[in-house]
Amino acid sequence: MFAFLAEFTSVFGPLNIFRYITFRTGGAIVTALIFVFLFGPGLIQLLRLKQGKGQPIRSDGPESHMAKKGTPTMGGLMILSGLVISTLLWANLRSPYVWILLFVMLGFGAIGFYDDYLKVTKQTHAGFSSRARLALEFVIAGLAVTAVVFVTREPLNTSIFFPFIKDLSINIGFLMIAFGALVIVGSGNAVNLTDGLDGLAIVPVMIAGGTFGIIAYLSGNAFFANYLQITHVPGTGEIVVVIGALIGAGLGFLWFNAPPAQIFMGDTGSLALGGLIGTIAVATKHEIVLAVVGGLFVLEAVSVIVQVASFKLTGKRVFRMAPIHHHFEKKGWSEPQVVVRFWIIAFVLALAGLSTLKLR
Repeated sequence: MFAFLAEFTSVFGPLNIFRYITFRTGGAIVTALIFVFLFGPGLIQLLRLKQGKGQPIRSDGPESHMAKKGTPTMGGLMILSGLVISTLLWANLRSPYVWILLFVMLGFGAIGFYDDYLKVTKQTHAGFSSRARLALEFVIAGLAVTAVVFVTREPLNTSIFFPFIKDLSINIGFLMIAFGALVIVGSGNAVNLTDGLDGLAIVPVMIAGGTFGIIAYLSGNAFFANYLQITHVPGTGEIVVVIGALIGAGLGFLWFNAPPAQIFMGDTGSLALGGLIGTIAVATKHEIVLAVVGGLFVLEAVSVIVQVASFKLTGKRVFRMAPIHHHFEKKGWSEPQVVVRFWIIAFVLALAGLSTLKLR
């Protein structure tokens, strides 16, 4: 909304500052952070009263988790509300990418909210039917990718670009919709699997978000894109403001989610934020780079797939417990050790992802 003030620069010159994406991104970070700080405690108290027993704790999990019993979940509401308010205030609402990102985030957030609601009310880990949940996710993701294809110039809109190799791309036509939807759904569920310890998911999400903020800014700028020899996608620079709101809301949430957590993110937040990151990767044409930047999320998802496949085929488990962060807890790592070490891995992978911008 504030971006529209730049149109009155002929009347009042200082308003020209609202033209700058960097300024509005800073404003989005601060606004989302303050919003979560102000309304977070009230939301936590409300959720604690409504949920009673809070999120059910896995009986087969690490014994230290039993102390978390009664902690409310659905903390994603805190993140999403701050993110949406800040985005609507600071982003250029004429950008189709802004609305596509909000559509996926809120759609996935609604699915996650219903899943959390079932878990809390029934005090079970079953939640929403996995098939129905995935079907809804693919519908939302498919619609979003279709919109991205429609607003992006040809043949860029239906092409997959490969990192490290200059000008290497494959135009897959309308298969791009299926591929993009798979990226978004995979990203959403990978982040969802990562959200198992206090602060474990939100920091890597912010790291991945910040990395893609740099990518979106450079991709949306013709001069920088040409210099780095990366794909120029006009209009994606506005995505940076949304990412600023994500970082601000994430920092605010971390204040309450830091060990010992006062609230859990729940599927409401993890599914929504994962879907958001995946959509940004599709919009900026860096889908493959997402596998590097979000390598921690990939590792978590693969550990679950390997564990399930191994148990069904051989009756044996590869890990002591999946996702893999629980494996290390079972090996004797303390929760803070797992969390901080995984943060370090996420940061290193983000640097590796950024290196793809120059190594061509």
